Parts: sequence; structure tokens; C-alpha cells
Amino acid sequence: MKDIVVAIDFSKGSIHALEYAIELANLTHANVIMVWVDNVSSNEIAFANESKELRNEAKGNFDELLAKYKDKLIHGKLTTKVRKGRVYQELATYVKQTDHSLLILGTHGSSGFEEFLVGTNAFRIVSSISSPVITVKYNYEIQRGCRKILLPIYHTAQTLQKLIFTADLARTTGADINLLALNSSGLKSVQRIVDSNVSKAEKYLDERGVNYVVDRINTKNLASDIIEHARLVDADLIAIMTDIQDQANSILLGPFAQQLVSYSPVPVLSMHPKDNITL
Repeated sequence: MKDIVVAIDFSKGSIHALEYAIELANLTHANVIMVWVDNVSSNEIAFANESKELRNEAKGNFDELLAKYKDKLIHGKLTTKVRKGRVYQELATYVKQTDHSLLILGTHGSSGFEEFLVGTNAFRIVSSISSPVITVKYNYEIQRGCRKILLPIYHTAQTLQKLIFTADLARTTGADINLLALNSSGLKSVQRIVDSNVSKAEKYLDERGVNYVVDRINTKNLASDIIEHARLVDADLIAIMTDIQDQANSILLGPFAQQLVSYSPVPVLSMHPKDNITL
């Protein structure tokens, strides 16, 4: 992994994501790029000098972050990038154009009902970016490192695609992988497909020298049981394939991925299915 991109809006959540990115970059010997998107349209700014003041304020904030965190990045460089436009579109375009391998996105909450909501922009960012995205809660304990990755296995054809990136990440960070075989239907035919996928995953990890264990559960609520199992095994990361749905010509995360990204106290690594990838 060469570069890690962090979405920055100078909130506490995004600064927390930066700290997480630096910890991960120190394990993977990667650079960290902070990207801020100026999403204020020309119609919202009365005078040109107000736009300039906004950019100058962002530059000042970046300078403070560089001064505070550049020495904490041991192996790589900490740099900044400014984009103009809609947040999710500009982040997606930047990551795609520069071929960066990972985006880290901080999520936030306040209290009560909003505690587990990450906001429309977060969902759109995860949905729009073809590269893997890690969403990390604003109160997650960063110093844990990356010791164990929970990787759920279903009966779908795309479920094994997340092994490619996740196995590389595990080898680089020295993490173990917990394969979690899930059968949400109870049907024996579905269980056979899950078992076959688990066998393929074991073979893939064996060939790459990645340590792993296998757990199996029947489930009626995928997101809830995955989160509970992550707590049970003390996982540091949950790797999933997103289920994407098209609503009114706007690509959004499906309900399963939304639940995990919203409710998981553990960082979630989200990857989109691709038609041309098989193991």
C-alpha cells in the first residue's frame, strides 16, 4: 500500500480518522494524503474575497495539522490536497484519478437517535468510491493497531472478492483473519455453498501464509450478529463487500452495508463487488 487518503473537514471525527490513518500507515509504510473539499458553491458566497478567506482558513488548519502530525508518520510523508465541488464526487474522482488504494473516512455522532448515524455524505462517499474505504467511529480507540480482521463469508459469488485486499492488508500488518461462515437461511443447500466458499478462502490464505481461524454461526440478522461476533473475538476491523442499490438514479449503500457502517463500533472496511474478479 503506497498511499492512504483521508477525508478532512477539520471536525473532530475527521481528525480522529487522520490519527487512525497514521497508525495504519506506520504499519504499512504508506504515505498519508489529507483531502479537503471546498463544497461551497459560488451562489452561496456573496463576494469573491469570502471564498478566498475560506481557502485561507483551510490552509491555516492544514498547516496546524502538518505541524502536529508530520513527525508521527514514521515511514511516509504527510501531504495535503484541496478539491472543489461536491464532497463525495470529488473524493471519488481524486481517488480514481490518482489510483490511491485506500480511503479512510471518519464518522460522527452526537447523542440520542443521531448517535449511530454517519450522514448522507458518508454513505455517498463509501458508495461512490471504487477503492476500499475504511470508516472509523469518532470514539474508536486508535492505539489498538490491527491484530485481527473479521471477514464474514456468505453464499454469494462476490463474498470472496474481499479476500484479495484483506489478505494483503493482513500480511502487511501482521494481522490474523477470523473467517466467519454465515448461513442466514438455514437451508442445507445454502450451507454447502458457504462451506465451499470457506474452503476456497482457507486455500487462498494458506497459499499466502496468512494466519486464520474459522467460526460458523446461523443468523437471522447479518449486521447485528457480525457486530456481536466482532466484539466477541475482539476484532480490530470488519471487512465487507457492499450491497449497492440504485434509488432514483443515485447509487447508495444497501441496507446491510448501511447498518454495519452506521452501528459498528469497530472500523469497517468496505469494498465494492466487481464482475471480472474470481478466486
